[in-house]
Amino acid sequence: MTIHPSLQPYADAWTHSVEAIAELMQPLAEGNWNRATPCPGWSVRDIVSHVIGMDCEMLGDPRPIHSLPRDLFHVRTDFARYMEMQVDVRRHHTAPEMLAELEYTIIRRSRQLRNETRDPETSVRAPLGAEQTLELAMRMRAFDVWVHEQDLRTALGVPGNLDSPGAHVTRDVLLQALPKVVAKDAGAPAGTAVVFDVHGPVEFLRTVRVDANGRGTVDGAPSLGPAVTLAMDWETYVRLACGRVRPHTVADRIKAEGDQELADAILASFAVTP
Repeated sequence: MTIHPSLQPYADAWTHSVEAIAELMQPLAEGNWNRATPCPGWSVRDIVSHVIGMDCEMLGDPRPIHSLPRDLFHVRTDFARYMEMQVDVRRHHTAPEMLAELEYTIIRRSRQLRNETRDPETSVRAPLGAEQTLELAMRMRAFDVWVHEQDLRTALGVPGNLDSPGAHVTRDVLLQALPKVVAKDAGAPAGTAVVFDVHGPVEFLRTVRVDANGRGTVDGAPSLGPAVTLAMDWETYVRLACGRVRPHTVADRIKAEGDQELADAILASFAVTP
């Protein structure tokens, strides 16, 4: 094994999730590939296409030359247009074609990971022609594939893996976004503390504190007098943070205490994925 120790958790999480996706897809009848998922505008086939396409980009494959239809209601930004290219180019592929490409991509990507010798700080290609470190790229692939595994499980009615390695990577990625959600997007005033109490397969208690300059930080120390405490289960937290549900549709699964106006503003800004 040549992969850098700091990259190994992301490689393991990606492997666990992508193999779970392959297992979910293997017995699926052709018609079920068209089922809608919680990911806006994407079917089961579309999500698998996205997973394949993004891992092909990690492999360095050229992006497809393809013109998108003009009537895709969910494609509203350059980022969404970039992501849609790998999806739309596969929209007419059959289930056997999709399975074969998924399997081949997993084989190629697994081999790449086993032979990875680059430093985690190596610059690699990011969406829209930007660059990012190899470590960030691998973290975001582990996050993305786990979230989409959950989209597929929801669409197919096969729950599971809410506490898998990818779930813990996802927790850390989403926690990094909390200070901006509270301090900037929701406009919590200086001196505010907001507690997030999450229970279920992945449990954590975190406090976001807004300093005198309006900047937010997150830590694991409880606050004695928080302005808001938001308690919810892990699955609800993920679905909210990834924009799969609106706060009002899961209100019965959220307990908000304290400043209700601020709590509503935080929940309204909770989705952090593009």
